Amino acid sequence: MLIRDFVQADWPSVWPIFQEIVADGDTFPYDPAWPAEVAREVWVEAPPGRTVVAVDGDRVLGTAKMGRNRPGPGAHVSTASFMVAGDARGRGVGRALAAHALDWARAQGYAAMQFNAVVESNTVAVDLYRRLGFTVVGTVPESFTHPTRGRVGLHVMHRFLSTTRP
Repeated sequence: MLIRDFVQADWPSVWPIFQEIVADGDTFPYDPAWPAEVAREVWVEAPPGRTVVAVDGDRVLGTAKMGRNRPGPGAHVSTASFMVAGDARGRGVGRALAAHALDWARAQGYAAMQFNAVVESNTVAVDLYRRLGFTVVGTVPESFTHPTRGRVGLHVMHRFLSTTRP
């Protein structure tokens, strides 16, 4: 598996992953009715952010986007989002993408990474992020409508990127 920068020619392979995950309705608060153009605008980060794909040969297994969490006084904290194709899950793609995003954020000089809305019932992601050093710093109760569980909370997860902090 190789993780590389997203290029325009990747969108036809990323779009079905985006559609599959958003249609499931259990991890991202995106509208499944969005046309490809809107989804692409939301997913593909403009510089200084970055979007990458995880590929096995010519096949896109997953994708990640990363950048600053907030502008101005919050610009020292990064964020990232990840999507892995259903038939590629359980193969370490999500972990590799998350590790890549953390490495990228460190190299860019970010002090921390924060995820603003991790669906609490998405235990695979929550467990992965915890293994990568993130902690749940708060949960917004009943702020995500899960298709089978009803209203569930959204975790805010955070981790510092270096052991020496000002």
